[in-house]
Amino acid sequence: MVKKKKSEVIDGYTIKYHADGNSIWSKGKIVDGQPDGYWEWYRTDGTIKRSGHFEEGEPVGEWITYDSEGEKYKTTNREKK
Repeated sequence: MVKKKKSEVIDGYTIKYHADGNSIWSKGKIVDGQPDGYWEWYRTDGTIKRSGHFEEGEPVGEWITYDSEGEKYKTTNREKK
């Protein structure tokens, strides 16, 4: 059985946690059940791993992947479908 990630909503932002239940896995807003606006994902050590924007659940615009030090590693542009 796959353990469901712990999550909570703080100031309108949905925060999901890694399996350890303590370190933040992702953070962003959910509107009508779908991710919307700016989101960030993190490694268990707290460094940022990826960031980007959603519109109505679809990834759009510039998405950035970060290296293990939290520095920009790669940028991808996602066009709205």
